[in-house]
This record gives sequence, structure tokens and C-alpha cells, in this order.
Amino acid sequence: QVAQATIELEVNDGKVLVREGEPGHECFIIVDGQAEVVRNGQQVAVLGPGDVVGELAPLTGGPRTATVTAVGPLQLLVIGQREFAGLLEEIPGFANRVLHDLAGRMRELDEKAYG
Repeated sequence: QVAQATIELEVNDGKVLVREGEPGHECFIIVDGQAEVVRNGQQVAVLGPGDVVGELAPLTGGPRTATVTAVGPLQLLVIGQREFAGLLEEIPGFANRVLHDLAGRMRELDEKAYG
């Protein structure tokens, strides 16, 4: 179901996938390669295969919270906002993965902010 709802995309080193503050209507699943996540000018994570990128914008309709850039060649699956919502409703494992990733990022931010 995930494969049917996505478009495969390959990008080169240095390609910006999402830019902090800009609107977004899609998210990405990293199939192969790595991406750097920068918020307020500081690196906050390096993501790899299986990680979901940019999922907050389709969930909330708000602006991107970070800039994500390919570190080397990157193979992705792109999921549009409507398809993303459908996958969350239809595939519990996908929804659990997204929630797990969000919770992990919230914990990291909390630890950085409060030690």
C-alpha cells in the first residue's frame, strides 16, 4: 500500500528536500542514503533508511520546522498530503512508525532544551 501511494525519487548530494519556514504538503521516506536536518542553523539529526522526513507539514498544514538536505545521493519515496493521511488511517504500522519518530524527536529536543 505504501508503494502504491508514493513516487520514487533520486536526488543528488546537497539537494534541499524541505526548507525551514516554507509551506509543505508532502513528506518523504528515505530508502537509501542520508539526510541532514538543520533547525535554526544547527544540525539536529542525520536521518537514514526507513526514516520519515517532513511529516509535520502534511499532519498540521503548518510550515516546515527544519531544513533537510541530502548528504550524498539519496533515494526517496514521496508521499502527498492526501496519500499520507490515507496511509495513516489504513496502515497501523505506518502510523506507529510516524508516531515513534515524532516522539523520538520531541525527546531529543526536550533533552537539548532542559539537559
